Amino acid sequence: MDANDCVKSAERLRPMLEAAAPHMERAHELSAEVVNALHEAKLYRMLLPRSLGGAELPPAEFVRAIEAIAKADASTAWCLAQAGGCAMSAAFLPPATAREVFGPDNAVLAWGPPNKNARARQVDGGFLLTGSWQFASGSRHATWLGAHAAVFDRDGKPLTNAAVPLGETTFLLPRASATIEDTWQVVGLKATGSDTYSVKDLFVPSSHAFLRDDPKARREPGPLYSFSTYQIYGAAFAGVALGIARSVQDAFVALAREKTSFLSPAPLRDNAAIQGQVAIGEVRLRAIRHFLLDTLHAAHDTAAERGEIDFDRRLAMRMGATHATHEAAAVVDACYYAAGATAIFEANPFERRFRDMHAVAQQSQARMMHLEAVGRAILGVGAGSYAT
Repeated sequence: MDANDCVKSAERLRPMLEAAAPHMERAHELSAEVVNALHEAKLYRMLLPRSLGGAELPPAEFVRAIEAIAKADASTAWCLAQAGGCAMSAAFLPPATAREVFGPDNAVLAWGPPNKNARARQVDGGFLLTGSWQFASGSRHATWLGAHAAVFDRDGKPLTNAAVPLGETTFLLPRASATIEDTWQVVGLKATGSDTYSVKDLFVPSSHAFLRDDPKARREPGPLYSFSTYQIYGAAFAGVALGIARSVQDAFVALAREKTSFLSPAPLRDNAAIQGQVAIGEVRLRAIRHFLLDTLHAAHDTAAERGEIDFDRRLAMRMGATHATHEAAAVVDACYYAAGATAIFEANPFERRFRDMHAVAQQSQARMMHLEAVGRAILGVGAGSYAT
């Protein structure tokens, strides 16, 4: 399975996803039919190592596939993007654990961001894990969950040595081991089912605890695994934004060719302001897409050549991902308002995508503090942790 296969498979699923999207929104989760189709197309395996039957796609090609899915349904694309980043953990796991978690054809790993109150205490053979984690996109159809937690020794003292940095350890557990609470009542990306999950004194063997993105723990040689999961999430979520914006721009162009308003018998396409808006939207989308994919290609080439990604390319990826999300949102907003009352009806292709776009723009990868950090780096006053 190569990059073109993944993108083509994603594009073939578009009619099915568009038809299923309203029902999935109401259910707050992907349907079994959609999940099965994603598995059959091997789209959950796009970032898995080839040694585990994955495609090990370059990040730019992964983003193209996510974009293609997002044109049909942003929630499905978001779940795939999240699962892809999680699947990269296979490169840092003991081989037997990686096979256990990712070997089955229906394997999906989901997790939420770290929780500073989560704790794991050392015991014989592993750890006792206690905590609660939010925003576990795709957890309703996941087979495993991941939990990030601070580690403490048997006496309750924090372990902060180089081997086990405080708060950086990830623990893998079967989904059935956790209590999952339906907390996902939101404005957009409703079908992601990004619920809250918790465990109390759950035993996790040492073989299922690892340091994600730690170069010393990396077991796979491919350049993909020089990227951090954080960088992959940033790029992939921007891909979701690109897919939403492209579908909205195209829908508006189709509408403008036919729709007339109460104020004029001429179709919208004859309005000079609309003509200018359409052109500006097209320029925005093509420019941000090119910049994002170009920076990802350059970073992948550098990783293949040097075994790591230098600061300038990490900075470019951060610019590309954050800026793409905001520009895509601007395109969606312009189309939504120009479409008038047509845009507010659920049966038309604007309303759900408008809400989804603004949910994407609210997540941490899109925060303006990232661009502030980029600006500090450009000005030579330090980039800070948000830049890369």
